[in-house]
Amino acid sequence: MFPPDILGMAERLVGILRVTGQKITTAESCTGGLVAGAITSIAGSSDVFEEGFVTYSNLAKTRMIGVAAGLLDAHGAVSAEVAQAMADGALKSSGADLSVAITGIAGPGGGSPEKPVGLVFIGLVSRNGSNAVQRFEFGDIGRNSVRMATVREALKCLEEAIG
Repeated sequence: MFPPDILGMAERLVGILRVTGQKITTAESCTGGLVAGAITSIAGSSDVFEEGFVTYSNLAKTRMIGVAAGLLDAHGAVSAEVAQAMADGALKSSGADLSVAITGIAGPGGGSPEKPVGLVFIGLVSRNGSNAVQRFEFGDIGRNSVRMATVREALKCLEEAIG
Protein backbone atom coordinates (compact mmCIF):
# COMPACT_ATOMS: atom_id res chain seq x y z
CA MET A 1 0.00 0.00 0.00
CA PHE A 2 2.81 2.44 0.92
CA PRO A 3 6.03 2.88 -1.03
CA PRO A 4 9.14 1.23 0.42
CA ASP A 5 10.72 4.50 1.59
CA ILE A 6 7.68 5.40 3.70
CA LEU A 7 7.50 1.90 5.17
CA GLY A 8 11.21 2.13 6.00
CA MET A 9 10.70 5.48 7.73
CA ALA A 10 7.73 4.12 9.68
CA GLU A 11 9.65 1.01 10.71
CA ARG A 12 12.58 3.11 11.92
CA LEU A 13 10.20 5.37 13.87
CA VAL A 14 8.47 2.42 15.52
CA GLY A 15 11.87 1.02 16.51
CA ILE A 16 12.98 4.31 18.06
CA LEU A 17 9.71 4.67 19.94
CA ARG A 18 10.07 1.15 21.32
CA VAL A 19 13.55 1.97 22.62
CA THR A 20 12.41 5.25 24.21
CA GLY A 21 9.18 3.75 25.55
CA GLN A 22 7.08 6.53 24.03
CA LYS A 23 3.66 6.42 22.40
CA ILE A 24 2.35 8.69 19.68
CA THR A 25 -0.98 9.91 18.39
CA THR A 26 -1.96 11.60 15.13
CA ALA A 27 -4.49 14.24 14.14
CA GLU A 28 -4.83 14.35 10.38
CA SER A 29 -6.83 16.43 7.97
CA CYS A 30 -5.56 16.47 4.37
CA THR A 31 -3.77 13.13 4.78
CA GLY A 32 -6.96 11.43 5.97
CA GLY A 33 -5.19 8.99 8.29
CA LEU A 34 -2.28 8.07 6.03
CA VAL A 35 0.36 8.80 8.67
CA ALA A 36 -1.45 6.54 11.12
CA GLY A 37 -1.82 3.99 8.33
CA ALA A 38 1.90 4.03 7.54
CA ILE A 39 2.83 3.58 11.19
CA THR A 40 0.29 0.82 11.79
CA SER A 41 1.53 -1.01 8.69
CA ILE A 42 4.49 -2.02 10.83
CA ALA A 43 4.07 -5.22 12.84
CA GLY A 44 4.12 -4.49 16.54
CA SER A 45 3.24 -0.83 16.13
CA SER A 46 0.53 -1.28 18.75
CA ASP A 47 3.36 -1.00 21.30
CA VAL A 48 3.90 2.64 20.32
CA PHE A 49 0.81 3.92 18.49
CA GLU A 50 -1.90 5.08 20.88
CA GLU A 51 -4.64 6.35 18.55
CA GLY A 52 -5.32 8.52 15.54
CA PHE A 53 -7.87 11.21 14.80
CA VAL A 54 -9.03 11.96 11.26
CA THR A 55 -10.42 15.47 11.62
CA TYR A 56 -11.17 16.34 8.03
CA SER A 57 -13.91 18.88 8.68
CA ASN A 58 -13.77 21.92 10.92
CA LEU A 59 -16.57 20.42 13.01
CA ALA A 60 -14.50 17.27 13.56
CA LYS A 61 -11.50 19.37 14.60
CA THR A 62 -13.67 21.11 17.18
CA ARG A 63 -15.66 18.11 18.40
CA MET A 64 -12.94 15.44 18.46
CA ILE A 65 -9.85 17.32 19.58
CA GLY A 66 -11.12 20.63 20.91
CA VAL A 67 -9.87 23.10 18.31
CA ALA A 68 -11.67 26.35 19.09
CA ALA A 69 -14.16 27.43 16.43
CA GLY A 70 -12.94 31.00 16.85
CA LEU A 71 -9.40 29.92 15.99
CA LEU A 72 -10.65 28.26 12.82
CA ASP A 73 -12.64 31.39 11.92
CA ALA A 74 -9.72 33.71 12.59
CA HIS A 75 -6.94 31.77 10.84
CA GLY A 76 -8.62 29.16 8.66
CA ALA A 77 -8.20 25.41 8.94
CA VAL A 78 -4.94 25.51 7.00
CA SER A 79 -2.73 27.55 9.32
CA ALA A 80 0.11 27.18 11.79
CA GLU A 81 -2.25 28.13 14.60
CA VAL A 82 -4.70 25.34 13.79
CA ALA A 83 -1.90 22.77 13.32
CA GLN A 84 -0.65 23.68 16.80
CA ALA A 85 -4.16 23.45 18.28
CA MET A 86 -4.74 20.10 16.58
CA ALA A 87 -1.50 18.70 18.00
CA ASP A 88 -2.35 20.06 21.46
CA GLY A 89 -5.87 18.65 21.31
CA ALA A 90 -4.78 15.22 20.12
CA LEU A 91 -2.23 14.96 22.90
CA LYS A 92 -4.78 16.02 25.53
CA SER A 93 -7.36 13.56 24.16
CA SER A 94 -4.97 10.62 24.21
CA GLY A 95 -2.60 8.81 26.49
CA ALA A 96 0.29 9.42 24.12
CA ASP A 97 3.60 11.14 24.82
CA LEU A 98 3.88 12.87 21.44
CA SER A 99 1.37 14.04 18.85
CA VAL A 100 1.67 15.06 15.23
CA ALA A 101 -1.03 17.07 13.46
CA ILE A 102 -1.43 17.79 9.77
CA THR A 103 -3.57 20.32 7.96
CA GLY A 104 -3.19 21.42 4.37
CA ILE A 105 -4.53 21.77 0.85
CA ALA A 106 -3.90 18.65 -1.23
CA GLY A 107 -5.82 19.89 -4.27
CA PRO A 108 -6.58 19.89 -7.02
CA GLY A 109 -8.87 22.74 -5.96
CA GLY A 110 -9.27 24.69 -2.76
CA GLY A 111 -6.19 26.84 -3.00
CA SER A 112 -5.90 30.62 -3.08
CA PRO A 113 -3.04 33.06 -3.67
CA GLU A 114 -2.50 33.25 0.11
CA LYS A 115 -2.90 29.51 0.66
CA PRO A 116 -2.00 27.66 -2.54
CA VAL A 117 -2.52 23.99 -3.34
CA GLY A 118 0.33 22.06 -1.77
CA LEU A 119 0.52 24.20 1.40
CA VAL A 120 0.75 21.99 4.50
CA PHE A 121 1.37 22.65 8.19
CA ILE A 122 2.69 19.92 10.48
CA GLY A 123 2.47 20.48 14.22
CA LEU A 124 4.24 18.45 16.90
CA VAL A 125 3.61 18.55 20.65
CA SER A 126 5.11 16.40 23.39
CA ARG A 127 4.23 15.89 27.03
CA ASN A 128 7.67 17.23 27.97
CA GLY A 129 6.53 20.65 26.76
CA SER A 130 8.27 20.89 23.41
CA ASN A 131 6.27 21.93 20.39
CA ALA A 132 6.89 23.05 16.83
CA VAL A 133 4.97 23.82 13.67
CA GLN A 134 6.55 23.56 10.25
CA ARG A 135 5.24 24.96 6.99
CA PHE A 136 5.72 23.07 3.73
CA GLU A 137 4.94 24.22 0.20
CA PHE A 138 4.94 21.19 -2.08
CA GLY A 139 3.28 22.99 -4.98
CA ASP A 140 0.47 21.77 -7.18
CA ILE A 141 2.07 18.36 -7.77
CA GLY A 142 -1.17 16.37 -7.65
CA ARG A 143 -3.35 15.33 -4.74
CA ASN A 144 -1.72 11.97 -4.08
CA SER A 145 1.78 13.39 -4.39
CA VAL A 146 1.02 16.16 -1.88
CA ARG A 147 -0.39 13.60 0.54
CA MET A 148 2.57 11.21 0.22
CA ALA A 149 5.07 14.06 0.53
CA THR A 150 3.27 15.12 3.70
CA VAL A 151 3.42 11.60 5.15
CA ARG A 152 7.18 11.54 4.52
CA GLU A 153 7.68 14.90 6.21
CA ALA A 154 5.47 13.97 9.17
CA LEU A 155 7.42 10.75 9.77
CA LYS A 156 10.67 12.69 9.49
CA CYS A 157 9.41 15.34 11.94
CA LEU A 158 8.40 12.64 14.41
CA GLU A 159 11.77 10.92 14.21
CA GLU A 160 13.62 14.21 14.68
CA ALA A 161 11.42 15.08 17.66
CA ILE A 162 12.28 11.88 19.51
CA GLY A 163 15.77 11.23 18.11
